[in-house]
Amino acid sequence: MAEQLIFKAISQAMTDIGAVGKGSKNTQQGFMYRGIDAVMNAINPALIKNKIFVVPEVIEQKREERTSSKQNLLIYSIVTMRFRFYAEDGSYVEATTIGEGMDSGDKATNKAMSIAFKYACFQVFCIPTEEMVDADAETHETAQVELISPQQKTEILKELNRNHVPMEQVTGRYKVETLDDIPAQFFDKLIAQLKAVPDWVEA
Repeated sequence: MAEQLIFKAISQAMTDIGAVGKGSKNTQQGFMYRGIDAVMNAINPALIKNKIFVVPEVIEQKREERTSSKQNLLIYSIVTMRFRFYAEDGSYVEATTIGEGMDSGDKATNKAMSIAFKYACFQVFCIPTEEMVDADAETHETAQVELISPQQKTEILKELNRNHVPMEQVTGRYKVETLDDIPAQFFDKLIAQLKAVPDWVEA
């Protein structure tokens, strides 16, 4: 069986990389962490020297909406990533990691992918660290969302029956499965809009 270069290449890269220190600071909570830039800067020369390149693959992605403590909408993304570390002869090793990212714009998935890659590198190359629980440069405190009460649900159903507005129109608007899942903060506006709809009259 021919020798696979990837094993030798990774072993040599581990020697070349060394430790990655905590040079980045979390802007919300003030703790230091190892950013993806620091990891990339540390491994890039070793990858080039030992002729290793990496091919990423998204295996699975999950996204959901959350609300911050300031009532801002946040996108939360979880990705399962597979990374193949190739040597020049085509031999490779695989690493599968999970990354989580949260953002108020369109960068949640980018953050999740960066985190997944960072930890794949930590584990494949055994990069020395003091701890393995660092986080993104940004963190968001999520608030417990208060849902409508049974009395509020009854009031909504009364209006839906009066004006024959489809229930799916309401649940679809708020992207929930049932009326019970509607956040209480939207009740006043919703009930006012429903009451403004004229009575349904059968033709």
